[in-house]
Amino acid sequence: MTKGGRSFDVVVVGAGAAGIGFGATLRHLDIENFAILDRAGVGASFLRWPRQMRFITPSFNTTQFGMLDLNAVCLQTSPAFSLGVEHPTGEEYARYLEGVAEYFELPIATGVDVLSVARGAGRRRFRIETSRGEIRARFVVWAGGEMQYPRTRGFDGAELCLHNSQVTSWDEINGGERFIIGGAESGVDAAVGLAAAGRRAVVFDREEPWSQTGSDPSELLSPFTAARLHSAVDSGRVTLRGGCTVIGVRRNGNGFQLALENGDVVDCAEKPILASGFVGSASLVRPLFDWRDEAFPLLTENDESTLTKGLFLIGPQVRQDKIIFCFIYKFRQRFAVVANQIARRLRVSTEPLEWYRRYGMYLDDLSCCGDACAC
Repeated sequence: MTKGGRSFDVVVVGAGAAGIGFGATLRHLDIENFAILDRAGVGASFLRWPRQMRFITPSFNTTQFGMLDLNAVCLQTSPAFSLGVEHPTGEEYARYLEGVAEYFELPIATGVDVLSVARGAGRRRFRIETSRGEIRARFVVWAGGEMQYPRTRGFDGAELCLHNSQVTSWDEINGGERFIIGGAESGVDAAVGLAAAGRRAVVFDREEPWSQTGSDPSELLSPFTAARLHSAVDSGRVTLRGGCTVIGVRRNGNGFQLALENGDVVDCAEKPILASGFVGSASLVRPLFDWRDEAFPLLTENDESTLTKGLFLIGPQVRQDKIIFCFIYKFRQRFAVVANQIARRLRVSTEPLEWYRRYGMYLDDLSCCGDACAC
């Protein structure tokens, strides 16, 4: 990017799993005039994971059998092959993404903070203000990560808690028993990490995710997490308190108190851990989207903003009706849907996307996504 700015056909904001995977898709379409921007570096969100955190989806090198590794972001690659592990750490997965970026020679600019995105005067191009000056683009694909944008509100005193995304290693959490607010994947992962470090943890959650069953792994604990939780509970170091809604946290001398919806008050000596999820990076360009609720933008059937033509969303914040695309193996299936729209408007051949369809990476018919498992 020069001082006077540059113009691109496509600007992708974010160099994580979504941004790198989509960049590879653009390469397959022979779209050359694009840029991927990231304020930190490739895979920055994964590098923020606690050291003990692992992928809950397993990696297997099954490409030669016509099936992609669940954690692959593009065709012809496999984290299992390149990393040699089944459940990668965040640091390991960032190395995989760097390898993909190098192989496809993706045009990535790091250390670039996107300050604002707006339609130009003629409304044919976007003006993107960055920390390195203004650039312009016909299309913007928002692919920002989540780990940098934790949900730290929701009840009085939430700011007194330690969000799980702020933890570098569970081995470094000192003190006694910890109370964890939230019993979904991140909350249980925190409890398991604390138990492995020899600490005790109590998990509070109204919905009791650990006891739910269903066909969609996005709505319940993964088998990998559930198995680790059972071991931690059996060790006596993790206690589960279901049916408990925390409505407030306050200081109590040198400790803290949790106020529950049923009127109970629970004393805890150590700072509570908040496992409340993330608001997502699309909140940085909130005015450019209509919103279906606080966390998820309203999108067309092609994952385009219903408010701003030419602005697309990819990654874990994508929702279509009741369908959740929060896992990599889910949201990568929408790359080709977005790429198809961009290619057609640029009058570029979409024939390479049929290759994506053969490998289950072109999910444009969502009618089958509600099917439940028979057993």
